[in-house]
Amino acid sequence: MNTLAHRQLPPTPRDAAIAQSTYEALSPFGGMDRPLNVSVRDREREQTIDLPAGVVDLLVHVLEAMAAGQGVTLIPERAELTTVQAADVLNVSRPFLIKLLDRKSIPHRKVGRHRRIRMEDVMAYKNAIDREREQVLEQLTREAQAGDMGYGSR
Repeated sequence: MNTLAHRQLPPTPRDAAIAQSTYEALSPFGGMDRPLNVSVRDREREQTIDLPAGVVDLLVHVLEAMAAGQGVTLIPERAELTTVQAADVLNVSRPFLIKLLDRKSIPHRKVGRHRRIRMEDVMAYKNAIDREREQVLEQLTREAQAGDMGYGSR
């Protein structure tokens, strides 16, 4: 990948339908932890290729998103993002991201006056926040069940 990121806009309804059928065919092969041998062809040629296991898993996720009508952006793990790009990945505003950087919640470096954030640091922060959010939701569920607030087991 020569560019920092590759962005695929939301698919057309036709492409979403193709993604759905391809997802259904490929998803049983995801998570197998071994390469997948795939035959590809167009009008002029046919070729068999090996897809690394990680690529199969990634492709399954991309197809699932496209089948749901979502666009997809692929960013290399070691990429350095601008504050705008990092804010987009986290789905937060740029001013909020700047506050996170100033509080040292996410490591970054400065290039002149500009901040650069490693993709892996952005994802580590996102994963930590997601885990924390999940723990809070589990605690709230336990409290609701203990308080007999209508969320108990039937």
